[in-house]
Amino acid sequence: MSSLPSEAIEPSLESLVARTFGPGALTELAALLPDLARDLEAIDWRLQEVLGSSFARLSESARYACSTGGKRVRPLLMTVAGRALGAPSTGPLVSLAAAFQLIHTATLVHDDVIDHAETRRGRPSIPRAYGLPLAIVTGDYLFVRAFELAAEYPKSIILRCGESCADLVEGEVLQESSKFDLSSGREHYLRVVERKTAAIIAAALASVAEILEAPVPMVEALAAYGHRLGVAFQIRDDLLDVVGDPDVLGKPLFNDYREGNPTLVSLEAYHRLDPRRQAEFEHLFQLRRKRTKHLLRLRELSEAVGAPAETAREAAAWAEKAVASLEPIPAGPYRRLLERLARGAAEHGWPRPSRRRRSYSRRVL
Repeated sequence: MSSLPSEAIEPSLESLVARTFGPGALTELAALLPDLARDLEAIDWRLQEVLGSSFARLSESARYACSTGGKRVRPLLMTVAGRALGAPSTGPLVSLAAAFQLIHTATLVHDDVIDHAETRRGRPSIPRAYGLPLAIVTGDYLFVRAFELAAEYPKSIILRCGESCADLVEGEVLQESSKFDLSSGREHYLRVVERKTAAIIAAALASVAEILEAPVPMVEALAAYGHRLGVAFQIRDDLLDVVGDPDVLGKPLFNDYREGNPTLVSLEAYHRLDPRRQAEFEHLFQLRRKRTKHLLRLRELSEAVGAPAETAREAAAWAEKAVASLEPIPAGPYRRLLERLARGAAEHGWPRPSRRRRSYSRRVL
């Protein structure tokens, strides 16, 4: 167990947008940057205010988790959504955005415990840095502080937060039920993604609209946008686990292969392969201890039948569904930014040059 600095090490807003949604979104953001930067700074301050504990080690681990867990995508989406609805200030949303970010961070801490993860965004994971017992307690602590923040809002908002947390838990159970099972199929995969990723984004954006007293069609539109964006984002994220750049991701590749999680790219490859190679793919996927050669062969088989390209198209299709959901939202620069963020979530970071992937693959496995 190491003693690590607890200061938040957050990416700039420009870096957050460029790395997560692509340079096109950054161009769209330029004129809006000052207001959004102030919004995120206020949310960061609110996070720091609630993370203090009478036990210094717990405060330290909680702040460290917030500096390594997540990229503030949800707070960004919430502030953009609020301004798209015409809010002159996102002050009423600050505590809620902080609450949803803490919920997300707590789930990442518990994911790292479950997955025995060594790193998170290029730094030691909470279990690695602080030990397993404190990591579990830190995740619990973040959940508690999140609901302390949510308690500032009406009962309907608190219930929506609770429902999204229940969805997260159910998604984890669903995922565990299909470990190493390629016969689980894409519908099962989508149910996992909808609960583990999409539900919390949908809840966050619907809550923004409700707090700002937007008409019901706008509440529903932002919920649908968040749901579809979440699916697109997770499909893309799972794809990058196979074909991404580990230096950009801040973690090794092939975590889903190792853990036996049937993601869309694996399911698509399995479906497309001929019987002989399908049997090989299934055998390798079901190995509990995979060696480097096994992981590389799984990727090779996936690429041979175009599974990554098809998976990227699926992510783009979900992004376009998210964009279509925004029709009831008033036209303007912030709605355009929401549209660009959706498309960037599906597009950015794929594909990577094949030769570059081969050169770094053995270094990061």
